[in-house]
Amino acid sequence: MADRIATYEEFWPYYLREHASPTTRAVHAFGTGVGLLLLVAGLVVGPWWLVLVALVAGYGFAWGSHMLVERNRPATFTYPAWSLFSDLRMAWLMATGRLGPELRKAGLS
Repeated sequence: MADRIATYEEFWPYYLREHASPTTRAVHAFGTGVGLLLLVAGLVVGPWWLVLVALVAGYGFAWGSHMLVERNRPATFTYPAWSLFSDLRMAWLMATGRLGPELRKAGLS
């Protein structure tokens, strides 16, 4: 990608295309879920270092899927905030069964 993406509306379809494999999406959703659980546990009951483990878990699963499945560079390195929001958005849409239409709009089946 030579040009920087200027808006989130442009980023979202790009993000989905970078997660074309259902395996990548599943690993991302799992990592996001584990990361959120650890984050909440660390903030609510402690110990505080669970917050750091949450980051490692969430990003570890996501980056691993990019390296091993998609074989592409995670968008987190270029668009960290949009990527985090999109990870949460994708996981939510997957959990609620509403990701399909978004994938089709992005040109994926």
